[in-house]
Amino acid sequence: MYRWWMVVLLSCWAVTATAQVLHVGFGTHKPPYIFEGEPRGLEYELVERAAHNAGFEVAAYYAPIERLHLMLRRGEIDAIATTHERSGVQAFYSDVYIHYQNVAVALAKRGYRIEQIADLGQYAVSAFQRARLLMGPEFEQMAMNNPRYREEALQINRNRLLYSGRTDVVVGEKRIIRYLDREVADQVDIHQPLDWFDIFPPTPYRVGFRRDEQCRRFDEGLRMLRESGEYRRIEQRYLTD
Repeated sequence: MYRWWMVVLLSCWAVTATAQVLHVGFGTHKPPYIFEGEPRGLEYELVERAAHNAGFEVAAYYAPIERLHLMLRRGEIDAIATTHERSGVQAFYSDVYIHYQNVAVALAKRGYRIEQIADLGQYAVSAFQRARLLMGPEFEQMAMNNPRYREEALQINRNRLLYSGRTDVVVGEKRIIRYLDREVADQVDIHQPLDWFDIFPPTPYRVGFRRDEQCRRFDEGLRMLRESGEYRRIEQRYLTD
């Protein structure tokens, strides 16, 4: 009964009312998921279309993830993407809308053997902001005990660090790392062989909202997106490789 009423309400909002603006923080440039400053990318489209189904018009904000979490706490934005309950920020969290498959990667010439998360503790590791909170307890423990662990606000900096040899291991989503190669090709040698270490389970991400009512509406819009088949069509446009 609740779901039926939600569908009716969403339809009414979409048809009879001017869309409510939803201010959403998306993080910095990380193609093919987010193209900073552009209304495209896998994550952007999934969030925007689910929000549209719920009667919202998305106004996107792009900033480092730490800054976005601060903006959410201050009430300067309504929601933040690519987060979940372990973020350390009090919010109303949506259903999972996307999974990232993070990996560890190193220059092959270094000959590292990395078979589990704990193995990263012996290397200089560069990860994305809040990875220590979002990647699970085992990764958090490694980060806390590793004096050479660091987090980068800009995803592209990790590509530079990796190929220049200024860090041992980079942790991130493989498609993002590969996509950003083309943007640093004139700065570092991206043709160096790499070793990829699949030591992480998929990371589920949610949207964190300041208001429960907005979260509930988004979840219903997300459900509609999946059931219509549009979710899969958006996914196929970006994840073809």
